[in-house]
Amino acid sequence: MNEFEIDKRQVRRAFSRAARDYDAAAVLQREVCTRMLEKLDVIKLQPAHVLDIGSGTGWGTRQLGERYPKAEVIALDIAIGMLQVARGTSSWWTKLFAAKRESYLCADVEALPVASNSVEMVWSNLALQWCNDLPGTFTELQRVLKLNGLLMFSSFGVDTLQELRTAFQGIDGYNHLSRFADMHDIGDMLVAAGFADPVMEMERITLTYNDVRAVMQDLKSIGAHNATAGRAPGMMGKAAWQRVTENYERLRRDGKLPATFEIIYGHAWKPAPKTTADGRAIIRTDFRL
Repeated sequence: MNEFEIDKRQVRRAFSRAARDYDAAAVLQREVCTRMLEKLDVIKLQPAHVLDIGSGTGWGTRQLGERYPKAEVIALDIAIGMLQVARGTSSWWTKLFAAKRESYLCADVEALPVASNSVEMVWSNLALQWCNDLPGTFTELQRVLKLNGLLMFSSFGVDTLQELRTAFQGIDGYNHLSRFADMHDIGDMLVAAGFADPVMEMERITLTYNDVRAVMQDLKSIGAHNATAGRAPGMMGKAAWQRVTENYERLRRDGKLPATFEIIYGHAWKPAPKTTADGRAIIRTDFRL
């Protein structure tokens, strides 16, 4: 058994339960989404179909709809509760902007019920870290994109919640946090999946809290539970939790406890194939002088 394998049923339940209060707590998610949207300013693509992977309560979906008013924006999330909130939030928006087309799909990104070569843009804000097979996921995303289509995403990197990870060290033999992929490895995965011209960026965003319980409550409010196979089967004991608190308190700076999030941004394009299905080379004749 892979102790870091993510239990998708647990993920689905956790995010559905968190859906009603998600927007009030998802400060980091909105900030990262905003920064991703700014990166679109230099991209000339005008997609007719946008697939929003891990759309949550639909805040980012609505921003995409505003940016591309003629596009069909497909909001896809593994948690039905998130999509139910998204639909309720979007009702007034749809009435106000009649030309806007928005649809909802409850599915797992690792097995997309989406036709091949059907969308011009795949967008995903802080969702890919919930995938067990990230190389296979990128292959799946490449499949649904049309030629010259764009994949743009953000995800958590290896230093995410490094303070909390340190606080849990030596407490017991269980996993308490997910394992995140390295930025350079993700770039290699994109190339292996057939994407061209991948661009990777990374930044660290640090949130501060008054105490450890506030850190944990924030994570719970956005549905970010520990869903790995190696998690503890029950609640942590009082003595163990006290040790975690003491370990975290050693990291207090300027009166606050830090929680670091390493944010990985990436985008890449689906290029025209260089060979046919039977291996013959394709020679382009549409060059422009």
